[in-house]
Amino acid sequence: MTGHPHHRTSAAGPDGTDRDAAPVSEAFAEGFAGSLSPGRRPAVLAVDLMRAYFEPGSPFCLPDDGCVRAAAEVLSSAREAGVPVIHTVVRYGPDGVDGGVFLRKVPALRLLIGDTDLGRPMPQVAPLPGEPVVVKQYASAFFGTSLASTLQSMGVDTVVVLGVSTSGCVRASAVDALQHGFVPLVVREAVGDREPAVHEASLYDLQAKYAEVVSLADTTAYLSGTGRAD
Repeated sequence: MTGHPHHRTSAAGPDGTDRDAAPVSEAFAEGFAGSLSPGRRPAVLAVDLMRAYFEPGSPFCLPDDGCVRAAAEVLSSAREAGVPVIHTVVRYGPDGVDGGVFLRKVPALRLLIGDTDLGRPMPQVAPLPGEPVVVKQYASAFFGTSLASTLQSMGVDTVVVLGVSTSGCVRASAVDALQHGFVPLVVREAVGDREPAVHEASLYDLQAKYAEVVSLADTTAYLSGTGRAD
C-alpha cells in the first residue's frame, strides 16, 4: 500500500472531507517513527455502524454520516475481492448487568439494552448473510469476544478498521488488534466521531503508536489487489 503517513497524519472531518492533522513534531516522531506493512490476508472490521450513531436525537449521534458512505465503499471492495468482513454491534442483556462499570460511566449505553432499533446496523453497511456479527459490551471488539480466534482461524494478518467512534471503540479495537498480532489499518474517511478535534487527535495518536492511518483510495486499491476470492 502506498501513501503511508509517517510524520504527518491525515484525518477526515465529520463531513468526510480530507484534512491534514498537525504534523508530528520531530521530538515526538523520534520515539514513534515506525511503520507497519499490510499483509496479504486482510479482513475488514466494521465497528458499531449502528443507528445509535446516526439517528437524530440519539445522544451518540454524529454530525453526519460521511463515514458510513466511505465504509460502504470499503465493504463493497472487500466483498468483490473475497476479503472477509466482520461486523460488531453493542448489545446488553436485561438490566444491563453485563455492562458492569461501563454502563455506570456511560449511562446512555442503557439505550442498547436488548434488541433495539438504535442497536441495529445502518442499512448501507448491514451485514450480508454469512458475515459474522460480534456482539460486544465494551469498547474493544476483542474484549470478551471470540474475534481474535475467528481472525486467526481465517488466517488473517491485517485488520482494516472502520466505524465509530474514532476516539472510543475504533481506537480500542485498533490497539487490541495490534496487541493480538494483527496489522491494524484505520481508514480515515471511514471512521467518525462526534467531536472533530477528538477525532483528529485520535488518528494522530493511532498513527504514531498503534496503527497505519490510511486513505479510502489506498484501502480499496489494497483490498482489490489481495485477490482472496480464491
